[in-house]
Amino acid sequence: MTTLQTSPTTLPLHPLIHQLAEVIISHWEEYLDLSPYQLPDGLGYVEGKLEGERLVIENRCYQSPQFRKMHLELAKVGRGVDILHCVMFPNPDYALPMFGCDIVAGKKGVSAAIADLSPTNPELTLSNEYNQALSQLETPNFSDQRELPEWGDIFSDYCLFIRPHTQEEERLFLQRVGNFLRVHCQQANQSQTVSNKERELNIQGQQYYCEKQQQNDKTRRVLERAFGQAWADKYMTQVLFDIPNN
Repeated sequence: MTTLQTSPTTLPLHPLIHQLAEVIISHWEEYLDLSPYQLPDGLGYVEGKLEGERLVIENRCYQSPQFRKMHLELAKVGRGVDILHCVMFPNPDYALPMFGCDIVAGKKGVSAAIADLSPTNPELTLSNEYNQALSQLETPNFSDQRELPEWGDIFSDYCLFIRPHTQEEERLFLQRVGNFLRVHCQQANQSQTVSNKERELNIQGQQYYCEKQQQNDKTRRVLERAFGQAWADKYMTQVLFDIPNN
């Protein structure tokens, strides 16, 4: 198990984002054999302007035998919006779902917090092992459940999409994400490599997930307004949701 330098971000972000980043990194370090993942040149740390306000994006990327890429993005738009975005892309040699997590926070608090283990098989269903482990977790209640987007067929029945209103709900969200990560990393460590045919299906599943996520117009619009369409396309397809190589 390799411990990497994971110093705290210098960005002044919403406390829940800092706490969630620590939860994610700590689980990766505890359960997985991490090594650095090289992002395309110039895309690890990015600064731009959005309607006169400074936009800063910090990316951290790692990999492990079971995951071809583990991406944690922290972003700040002026003084108004703070963002955390995280995806764990499985190595196609293993039949694993996609862990994804996002937080959007503004001056009035956290407007969106989502976490899921999204299936990538043709049936879009989690395995029996995942269902058994996740069904045993305590399911917290939240006062403000949000609706998934129209393209959200990629999400599992365990997907959590909320607007937390209290510190207790924020704590429960952190706990839920930590449980997802623990189950995911434990299942990954127990998983076996698959056949070439299954590997192809896993690649197709990741492609479908990425294509759906690239339909997120809000993310694309922000990137286009700050950096232009060509740069936004490159960032969406090479950093946020890259298609695995065969």
